Amino acid sequence: MNPPEPHVYLDSADLEVLRGVLPNPLVYGVTTNPTLMRRAGLAYADLPGFAAAVQGLGARAVHLQVPCSSAEKTLEAGRELAALGPPGFVVVKIPATREGFSGAAALVAEGVPVTMTAVYRPEQALWSQMVGAAYAAPYLGRLEDAGEDGLGLIGRMQRLLARYAGAHPTRLLVASVRTREAVLALLELGVGALTLPPALFTELTNDAETARAAETFLEDARALMNAHDT
Repeated sequence: MNPPEPHVYLDSADLEVLRGVLPNPLVYGVTTNPTLMRRAGLAYADLPGFAAAVQGLGARAVHLQVPCSSAEKTLEAGRELAALGPPGFVVVKIPATREGFSGAAALVAEGVPVTMTAVYRPEQALWSQMVGAAYAAPYLGRLEDAGEDGLGLIGRMQRLLARYAGAHPTRLLVASVRTREAVLALLELGVGALTLPPALFTELTNDAETARAAETFLEDARALMNAHDT
């Protein structure tokens, strides 16, 4: 069986920035976290409008993070976040702590998709799959900033998930991706999803040589049409 196509997300809570990129058929959805929300001046009270706006921009999913740490409060907050969109649209982000895994398992049992975030160790990716998470999110750039072999660790995560994949396998959703080379290396590893800064996504979908070739083709096509008219 062929592997599924990767999900490409935009990592931003800034609606103005997102509107400059979306809608786009290559983008599956939008990921956020409290840090991105704070930078964008977005409060939790603004999330209903934010979720509706990104859905209107063509996003098939939006990832929103719980503002708590205990399993009980995670369950409560996760239910509230999931209710901000149609079933399955909001993916609830939960840090990959012991309490987080407990809260995630309870949400999954209620049919709520979850992402285990801040995944730094291969076993955390496997625990994510064991609780039924839709995604497990390691941070490539932050791993490398800490002196780790980021691609090596993510490769181990991917192999563990592939080895123990069940009927509903967990996708790696790699965040903190900073360069085109990193994107290509991750795709070669077979990761299931990437979340990219909008500026990097724009860079990846606007190649200068392709643009020049397209302009040449357009000029020649116009010349051909004008020649036919005469």
